[in-house]
Amino acid sequence: MKPLKRYPQCFVCGDQNPIGLNVSFYLEDDKVVAEYTTGSNFQGYKNILHGGILSALLDEVMIRAVLAKGITCLTTEIKVRFKKMVRIGDKLYIEGRMIGEKGRLFLAEGKIVNQNGEIVAEGEGKFIKAEGELEKILT
Repeated sequence: MKPLKRYPQCFVCGDQNPIGLNVSFYLEDDKVVAEYTTGSNFQGYKNILHGGILSALLDEVMIRAVLAKGITCLTTEIKVRFKKMVRIGDKLYIEGRMIGEKGRLFLAEGKIVNQNGEIVAEGEGKFIKAEGELEKILT
């Protein structure tokens, strides 16, 4: 597995963001993978992980699948399906892969599985290639 670049202040991957998730992402064959153990600071209902955190994890793993192909891009749309609730303390396995492209638009899918092997959330995303000045800002 090859470790992927971290962006220090990123909410999901930043290792210098004191309120972030601090998730490390890796390239494994044609997919991006990560692990995350849920903490109590991101709960919605008591002892349940907030769905926005699952959405952020899916967004990040999907865009990283596109970035891993050398394509600088931004999220334009994500769709998330929540399958099971996630309890605080659960260990999550996150996976994403690029599945297609249409001109400047790139498509990816992702899933999050708990320590019992159950899919807790799935997502699909659309990502637009950054060009010109925007690409310079992002790289």
